[in-house]
Amino acid sequence: MEKHAVILAGGKGKRLRPYTVVLPKPLMPIGEYPILEVIVRQLCAQGFTHITMAVNHQAELIKAFFGDGQKWGVTIRYSLEDQPLGTMGPLKLIDELPENFLVMNGDILTDLKYGEFFDTHVAEQNIFTISSHKREEMIDYGVLDTDKGILTGFREKPKSSYEVSMGIYMLNKKVVTKIPDNTPYGFDHLMLALLAEKEKVAVKAFTGLWLDIGRPDDYLQAIETFDELKDKFLYV
Repeated sequence: MEKHAVILAGGKGKRLRPYTVVLPKPLMPIGEYPILEVIVRQLCAQGFTHITMAVNHQAELIKAFFGDGQKWGVTIRYSLEDQPLGTMGPLKLIDELPENFLVMNGDILTDLKYGEFFDTHVAEQNIFTISSHKREEMIDYGVLDTDKGILTGFREKPKSSYEVSMGIYMLNKKVVTKIPDNTPYGFDHLMLALLAEKEKVAVKAFTGLWLDIGRPDDYLQAIETFDELKDKFLYV
């Protein structure tokens, strides 16, 4: 089965400023490669033959760097947004999507095996599959528990654990029919719509490495991690 991936690469990277003043976020360097090139290399190694890049902000820089994908042995095409359409809205602009396809953000560093994730979704005949990760957040304050102005408990810099979306999804094509035309429409909108319709959305927990470089702290950590574990990310 042909493996097709859609990479969402149209964001302005506001959280990563001032780094993204000159370069679009997907072209931010991780070691000697832009993060988006790391993703393209990973997808190629995992058997993906077609990539569609949904672009908007500084689209010409991304198109100039990747061209038609021949350098990496993959077919790369581009879908240009005239206006920001969120994470799911750009899918309505892409013609000839296959029955099942991968969708992911263009600023992710992970050692997830995309090919296995794809195959599991297809084998289970899911309509939508989310790759998730446990994220631990520390509150940098002493947290007071109170009742009517009286202290009832105290926690110094407590930690909370959440299961979060990694920004990597598998979709069946029929999901795209639920996305409105020419309207900003995010992952959150689609999940709420699918829940309201009682559609089954699969969640696959991943325990490996995952960093979203849209966060400055994660970007700096990604640079260090990639330098130490390059072979793990590039499958060489």
